[in-house]
Amino acid sequence: MSFAKIHTRGLLGLHAPLIEVEVHLSQGLPSLTIVGLAEAAVRESKDRVRSAIINSGFQFPAKRLTINLAPADLPKDGSRLDLPIALGILIASGQLPENVTDGFEFIGELALDGHLRPVSGTLTIAMACLQAEHHLMLSSENAPEAAQLPALQVYAATHLRQVCEHFLEMHKISATASPEIRAEPSCKFDMADIKGQLRPRRALEIAAAGGHSILFKGPPGTGKTLLASRLSGILPPLTAQENLEVASIYSIASAPHTFGQRPFRAPHHTASAIALVGGGSHPKPGEITLAHLGVLFLDELPEFDRKVLEVLRQPLESREIVISRASRQITFPANFQLIAAMNPCPCGYAFNQDVRCQCSAESIKRYQNRISGPLLDCIDLHIDVPPLKAHELQDNKPVENSETVRSRITQAYELQMQRQGFLNQNLSPQLLEKHAQLNESSARMLEIAQQRLNLSARAYHRILRVARTISDLAGSEQIQSSHLSEALSYRGQQS
Repeated sequence: MSFAKIHTRGLLGLHAPLIEVEVHLSQGLPSLTIVGLAEAAVRESKDRVRSAIINSGFQFPAKRLTINLAPADLPKDGSRLDLPIALGILIASGQLPENVTDGFEFIGELALDGHLRPVSGTLTIAMACLQAEHHLMLSSENAPEAAQLPALQVYAATHLRQVCEHFLEMHKISATASPEIRAEPSCKFDMADIKGQLRPRRALEIAAAGGHSILFKGPPGTGKTLLASRLSGILPPLTAQENLEVASIYSIASAPHTFGQRPFRAPHHTASAIALVGGGSHPKPGEITLAHLGVLFLDELPEFDRKVLEVLRQPLESREIVISRASRQITFPANFQLIAAMNPCPCGYAFNQDVRCQCSAESIKRYQNRISGPLLDCIDLHIDVPPLKAHELQDNKPVENSETVRSRITQAYELQMQRQGFLNQNLSPQLLEKHAQLNESSARMLEIAQQRLNLSARAYHRILRVARTISDLAGSEQIQSSHLSEALSYRGQQS
């Protein structure tokens, strides 16, 4: 046989489209041509594949070889196509039986001696392979990641020769068993470490219960970062599907991740807009996608470039980010929870009665204006974090730990899921009219607050969402006046 077809996968954002590797041998001067929009790493595979085939004990055909990667309009990048190309050549040259690879997909980079090396995006490819009801053969280093899908038949190999011997029925490879996955604790930090700060603690609990964004403002050393680091530890555990979704993102990004943990991302204030939203010639997830179903913490918020911060506004509303290129658009999920911290002025002590501020009124205004009004309007809770007194720091009375707080938040989660199927943060204005109805006195209170605080329509709806979350934490079906007034108090602190 002079023709072979092998199935593999590419990567396009968080999708893994099917790629058919077609290999044809014909008479003519020995050559190897790869067509089908192959990029540099794929074109270079011809040299790796030739050496790997020879060093695995097979013959590299001295004929004219044409390799087509279909579909031709899909860009092919990376080294994961090495293994399917090598198998296609061996089948087309008659060294492996035809049709033995039917029902299989292959990914893997080949070393010059034929050993298989790991590639990125394994879990995303495995999920697509499972949906297509195919088996997957890949490097043994990638196998544990792919085997997280119990219904998928995963075959792990260390060498090209081992793969060939499997299909020659010389030494069969057994399917990899699914590993026992133990979800790690959500966070190593505990709410019991926080002394005092009852109001910020309460705001943190509300934010966690409804998926709301939060901004902590206060002098240096008051515990803003300490509070922020505890948020992921009080969020309910991820579901099995959410765990796979998060793990798939980190697989694409080739970033370390502990299975079962909600992401907590804290980029430095020198980060660029591309670092936050993702991008590049081959678009990769940015920080807001790596924080999907977790927390994005921006410390020293005014120190970020204003243009960088503005890219957050659209994902905060739509919960996704669309990266456009000339030939295609790639959508990454961005359902993250924003938590930010800032000082009130450059020296950090404005409005502090205990320490004299060294900044002028103009410098304070200029510092706070680094954050645009529209972005502040997108943040649900604005919380002042005051400095603690010595007696508060020395207080050794036990306080609630993360597990206790998480149990209340989980109950509020369940109420929201039963009522509308998602968190209050994602309630549309139409659903707010249904699920966040106010009595006459509460409606009047909100009307007066809108006039006095000059609230936008967006802020108006965000207050209703926060009030709905507060009532869920209290186990109340209706929003009471006390719930609404508390929600307004968190908004009224906006500078």
